[in-house]
Amino acid sequence: MLVEVLVAALILALGVLGGAAMQLAALRARHQSALLSHAVQLASSMADRMRANSSLMQLADGANPYLGVDFDNAAGALPVAPATLCFGAAACSGAELARLDLYELQRQLSLNLPGGRLAICRDGSAWDAAKASLRWECDGNAAAPIVIKVGWTRKDSDGGRDAVDNTGQQAPAVAVALAGAPP
Repeated sequence: MLVEVLVAALILALGVLGGAAMQLAALRARHQSALLSHAVQLASSMADRMRANSSLMQLADGANPYLGVDFDNAAGALPVAPATLCFGAAACSGAELARLDLYELQRQLSLNLPGGRLAICRDGSAWDAAKASLRWECDGNAAAPIVIKVGWTRKDSDGGRDAVDNTGQQAPAVAVALAGAPP
């Protein structure tokens, strides 16, 4: 009878341990889901801001301050605020507004996504079929759409870092193509 009680206690302990492991995996998945949702909101908001600043979107790619952004917050430093903050009654040019938009996006990225990274560029091939993932590199093709790419240091279900490429970077988690931007 003592053996049966010990076996029952062992089975109960294994069941409780398994339940705790499932709960931990669910918490990790919920956290990664929240980060993904936040990244989509940040990228979509930036796309809206870029569309609203239409005078800059008509400029050539080299003169457009939105394009060519490659921000990596792996070091953990907050971005530097622009000289002009376009709030309230302050009159701002389109370029000043773009600098504020980029600053706010980089700040939100730094505060809310661990190891956050951002790239805004023209890219006709954001998807890497060989790796079955998005890629950070941009092809810069003038006829390609403008793409906002957001990523962060993600963790797998075991709590370790997700796979990285040969440069030590994780692939972007979100890529939003800017509809309505002139090529």
